[in-house]
Amino acid sequence: MFKGFSRDMGIDLGTANTLVYVKGKGIIIREPSVVATRIDTGEIKAVGEEAKQMIGRTPGNIVAIRPMKDGVIADFDTTATMLRHFIRQAIKQKGFWLPAPRVVVCVPSGITAVEKRAVEDAAREAGARDPMTIEEPMAAAIGAGLPVGEPTGSMVVDIGGGTTEVAIISLGGIVTSRSIRVAGDEMDEAIIQYIKKAYNLMIGERTSEELKLTIGSAIPSDKEETMDIRGRDLVTGLPKTLTITAQEIAEALADTVNSIVEAVKITLEKSPPELAADIMDRGIVLTGGGALLRNLDRLLSRETGMPVLVAENPLDCVAIGTGKSLDYSHLFKSSDTGKKRRVR
Repeated sequence: MFKGFSRDMGIDLGTANTLVYVKGKGIIIREPSVVATRIDTGEIKAVGEEAKQMIGRTPGNIVAIRPMKDGVIADFDTTATMLRHFIRQAIKQKGFWLPAPRVVVCVPSGITAVEKRAVEDAAREAGARDPMTIEEPMAAAIGAGLPVGEPTGSMVVDIGGGTTEVAIISLGGIVTSRSIRVAGDEMDEAIIQYIKKAYNLMIGERTSEELKLTIGSAIPSDKEETMDIRGRDLVTGLPKTLTITAQEIAEALADTVNSIVEAVKITLEKSPPELAADIMDRGIVLTGGGALLRNLDRLLSRETGMPVLVAENPLDCVAIGTGKSLDYSHLFKSSDTGKKRRVR
């Protein structure tokens, strides 16, 4: 009866950004996972992009926080508030009454049962009906258009804000996977620490991210690119402007990038030979915001000897896959019991 008014949605609840995919409409919300609250009253001042603009610029009685850390909930109440805001924003439409939306939330493959339940409880608290979870690499593979249901090996590397998920998928299930809490945020922090150590200059998260996006690269570039940044001199305490080179940013990112390469190699080593042969033919697919780091595909290809491709729309793959998974109930089967995951 209410099929035409379906509000079923998939939510990519990321450390850096939250995306909401509504069935039949596609991605309708794309906002930073940030909430600004008043410390004295607990009142929510802003959510999403508006709250992100406040990071590092708030007065003493307002704090802008990211309630997700390393892909899992760090602040339950704030996450539930943020989810409620996004779900309500997504289902604004005419009609006096519509059933509560069925929601699938994407989670890292390495989270614990307690962390997974916290995500489901937060979604339920936000007004979702029968919230379920799907593992991030599976969602990324579906969103990237990989043949996850076929008896052939597909490999996906999803580099988000808090976690990097590496998985080999075949016949609708994850054959082997690795989840490391090293990703985009770790890259930003590495740049902050490098500049602090090299120049005694303290920069903020926004400046660090801008450096990564503008001149960051997994392989040092031959062209000499530079970018001017402003920060606070730790010696004098005064504002200062510096010119940073692409070579320096590549050096700052080296350890983080090497951790991701190592995770890919370990996953490949655990791969059954037949699936490894499939991956050699099809290649490794990169998704997530980290896939946009220049030359990361070249570095991974050089280190693994496999072809590496960046997905057509890497930022949206997980959200699209999470939304599309609403049509595939078999994706919610637990790998160890073969039964559907219990939904409370």
